[in-house]
Amino acid sequence: MEKVSYRLVPGITEERMDKLGKILSSNGAGEARFFSAPGRVEIGGNHTDHQHGRVLAAAVEYCMLASAATCEQDVIHIESLGFGSIDVSLEDLSPVREDEGTSKAFVRGVAEYLADRGYALGGFSAVIDSDVPAGGSMSSSACFGVLIGAVISGLFNGSSIAEAELAKAAKYAENVHFGKPCGLMDQMASACGGFVFIDFRDEGSPEVEKIDFDFADCGYTLCILNSKGSHASLTDQYASIPAEMFTVAKALGKDYLREVNPQEFYDSIGRIRGEVSDRAIMRAMHFFDDDMRAVMEKDALKASDINGFLRLINESGASSQQVLENVSPEDPANRSLAFSIAYAKHLLNGKGACRVQGGGFAGTAEAFVPDDEVEEFSRRFTEVFGENSVLISGIRRYGAVEIER
Repeated sequence: MEKVSYRLVPGITEERMDKLGKILSSNGAGEARFFSAPGRVEIGGNHTDHQHGRVLAAAVEYCMLASAATCEQDVIHIESLGFGSIDVSLEDLSPVREDEGTSKAFVRGVAEYLADRGYALGGFSAVIDSDVPAGGSMSSSACFGVLIGAVISGLFNGSSIAEAELAKAAKYAENVHFGKPCGLMDQMASACGGFVFIDFRDEGSPEVEKIDFDFADCGYTLCILNSKGSHASLTDQYASIPAEMFTVAKALGKDYLREVNPQEFYDSIGRIRGEVSDRAIMRAMHFFDDDMRAVMEKDALKASDINGFLRLINESGASSQQVLENVSPEDPANRSLAFSIAYAKHLLNGKGACRVQGGGFAGTAEAFVPDDEVEEFSRRFTEVFGENSVLISGIRRYGAVEIER
């Protein structure tokens, strides 16, 4: 885990650090050290990770910042500004059913995972400030888990815990303690920073490649578009995507679509149609195409081919909407996400790119807008979708880090 000057991390200022340090000191803690982890966006490989596929993700400049100091008690005390405080005892780190779905579950789960692998633990106090927007699909939960791991790494392990291990600890906490099934993409993007290409063929040891690409100089700005649609009653629709992909893999004698040869799949469609639904077959088609597109997007970035990169993002978005069908929910009156994408494309007028971001249905979209058009694009989009519907961000170079003065 790197140590970097706050001057190199957008959004982190002396004022922000002073504020957290003073709160920590008022709680009776010792000298503050500072740690940060970013939110993330998914760029390519939409709904491929659960089939052991390949994805391209990126860290954003919205982040969580913690001031932390060790304490003598075997307790982790966390105060999150705006969300109150929690205490987690280190005496017993096994899952607590009553804490499922809470911050305590994340803290206990990360600590248990790291302790079980021989890393040192100790009591500490931390004050956390977050500007990762709630409901912005930037994975604040993964960011929080990674941040807790970063604090433990810095305070008790000489900052020696690898980025991939921090990501796995956060995923374990979310799966086992928090009670939410999820892949490793969100946590890995937050832990590593920058553009990250991840191959999940071996989910236990995914291959991670950081892409050296300076997004700040490419001529485009990332805008997260929040259509403010409701996620209520959409759990079944999210779950249907992996479930239907699994039915196709099973029909072809495999556990995951990544294990299926694409040509074998296409040659078998006539045989398996009827055994599996048409929508399941379409969703498998999307998997094979978007899995390869993530590789092509990575290659475009490495070649500094921004036009090819944007073309692939548009293609991936079209496949997600039309073949995977994760943009318009079954409710015909709830089309806010599809509407936001259509309107953004109208405003872009053939420039840049726009696609669904994350799981879909009622989530957010992402748009790559020419730098000189961001102000007008934001103004017109906000007129339709309301305040805070456009969140502007760069790509954060750093993942989980200790922040130095």
